Amino acid sequence: MTHDWAFEADGHFAEQFPLSPLDDHLIHQTPDPIRVAYTTDPRFFERHWNVFHDQTGDLMVATGGSFYPNLDTAEAYAIVTLRGVQTAVRAFRRIGANRGNIHVGPIQPTIVSGMREWRHVLAQNAMGIGFDLTWYDTHRQMYRAAYGSLDHGTPAGGQRHVTAGFESFGEVHGWVQVGNERIELSRAEGRGTRDRHWGIGRGVGGPRFQADGTAPKAGWIGGNWVQFADFAIWGPIVLYRYGDARARHGKVRKVDRRLRFEPDTKVFLEGEIDYTLDDGSVKRVHYERIGNQTVYMTSGLYGGSPDGTIWQGDFIGENVVQGDRFDLTDPAVRLRLRGLDEHHCRIRCDGEETTGILQPLEPDAYEACARGEKGWSLL
Repeated sequence: MTHDWAFEADGHFAEQFPLSPLDDHLIHQTPDPIRVAYTTDPRFFERHWNVFHDQTGDLMVATGGSFYPNLDTAEAYAIVTLRGVQTAVRAFRRIGANRGNIHVGPIQPTIVSGMREWRHVLAQNAMGIGFDLTWYDTHRQMYRAAYGSLDHGTPAGGQRHVTAGFESFGEVHGWVQVGNERIELSRAEGRGTRDRHWGIGRGVGGPRFQADGTAPKAGWIGGNWVQFADFAIWGPIVLYRYGDARARHGKVRKVDRRLRFEPDTKVFLEGEIDYTLDDGSVKRVHYERIGNQTVYMTSGLYGGSPDGTIWQGDFIGENVVQGDRFDLTDPAVRLRLRGLDEHHCRIRCDGEETTGILQPLEPDAYEACARGEKGWSLL
């Protein structure tokens, strides 16, 4: 398929809704045109999520974006944490007729080769951060889907098929600019993880799309993303590198966590997690947070914006760009921002040392440990 997006200058496509130029390609799977989702649920989304980091514990980057076709809104974020200071940019626009253009303001990702290579660019913006990073998938992606109940979904009678997609680990190279400082990353030291998910988003629209009108949780209570030489753990699954003789992917059958948290903020500090895999082996993995190298995803609208005024899927205005900066060395700031949090950790398992990401939902993870829920305890 070729991608000639010059049609964006052709205003006549508004007259042809719901058709778009993509409908001229032989890619349909249903009788619906590309701009029309299979469900009328306003929370339907298409999303990319990415976390990149070095191996020394100085730099983290989280970037992602979402389309909400039934709301005609597009949003994206780019967050850089450099030695304990987090700076974020968020951008918003209407989707319009061009579903192939995934740029939103200065946040400009490009799919170079599907399921193999992306280029992530953060162009000039008022927050003084930028990057040009090329991502290479190294682990075999496998389709996964999660299903909800027709009877108990929100809103009632919603689709069974809640979310679907794939996940991966990989390498990244390029540069990141923070103020006057430029950090170069090579593929040897630039690592990370990503996912591509679509379906019904539980947090989309915030309280207005919740049956009880309360703020939805930002995400899963126990995420973890770590790759070792022979295997990688992405949440509940085990991923293998391209060409690995082991078929498809493995599964994590049981997780036992023993975690330590900051006493004042209840933000994660250190922990041991035992993973029982589907081959019967148990991998004991030790995580230790590196300083204040965390990306607090509230700056990416997970669980609402830091000031609580914006939720995923909200239309803020056409071509609006905003941002924020936080000193994460201040406990009061960590307390304010905590929620769905990406902690860069030093990690050990079976004599191997690496770094990766632990993603708890805070303070929920602490509370699960304090209550002694099955598989959760305090270290």
